[in-house]
Amino acid sequence: MNQENVIMECVPNFSEGRDPEKIEKIAGVFRAKEGVRLLDYSGDPDHNRMVVTVAGRPEALKASVLEAIRTAIELIDLREHSGRHPRMGSVDVVPFIPIRGCTMEEAVELSVEVAREAGERFGLPVFLYEGSASAPHRRNLANVRKGGFEGLDDKLRLPEWAPDFGPCRRHPTAGAVAIGARAPLVAYNVNLGTDRLDIADSIAGKVRFSGGGLRYCKAMGVFLETRGIVQVSMNMTDYSHTSLYQAFELIKAEARRYGVPVIGSEIIGLAPLGALVDTAAYYLGLENFSSQQILEAKLYE
Repeated sequence: MNQENVIMECVPNFSEGRDPEKIEKIAGVFRAKEGVRLLDYSGDPDHNRMVVTVAGRPEALKASVLEAIRTAIELIDLREHSGRHPRMGSVDVVPFIPIRGCTMEEAVELSVEVAREAGERFGLPVFLYEGSASAPHRRNLANVRKGGFEGLDDKLRLPEWAPDFGPCRRHPTAGAVAIGARAPLVAYNVNLGTDRLDIADSIAGKVRFSGGGLRYCKAMGVFLETRGIVQVSMNMTDYSHTSLYQAFELIKAEARRYGVPVIGSEIIGLAPLGALVDTAAYYLGLENFSSQQILEAKLYE
């Protein structure tokens, strides 16, 4: 692979969204690194979670991600962590996404290299997931993370949940990590004008695929303590087949059943242009619209 023309993306999630100093130290790992560009990062105090988006050449990306894992292990003690988002590790999940000049197979290869080194260097149990999964029951991140940090000791005693790399015991402060390769997804949340978590949970159950909802949607209800409202927090795992507007409209319909308004939505991190174009075309009623009609898209070709 000629790495000069290759761009791989990585979107590591860290279990820290409240301490600005720790957030900046983790993000700082990716700054001023040759071959790597820090595209976006944000910390959410309710989820107590940080999402970083970086892109670059595979070898440079590998080195910076491993440095960020080391930094997070030093900074984040999960024994003192609380938040609304499920988590099993200080570095909770590290997905690699092929963007340009590379294939999903090459993203899988890179994820396995990072997973092996993380397990060996940091004494961290590592599970391969999604496209890198070593067994079918490990593909779904929700299955891998089930039980969270607190349940890891019991989980690691089960033969079917022996880690792919690293020790077969929980790291005392950093837990475990899931590393893999996947297609681009959109982290999309819809906020409801109520503080009733049971309503958000019920709507999430109707929207997500496992509850009979949208095929490429994972969803859960979350209470946002800082705002006194709830939200339906989603991962749209294939926006080309399950659109953002489909999730938004379904949530609006379900919210009406409870007499609850939808008061806004948000995208966490970066979103592919296609996901937004698709949604804009739907709400504007555009006929035969394509991304080739977007000025910036033509200029950047």
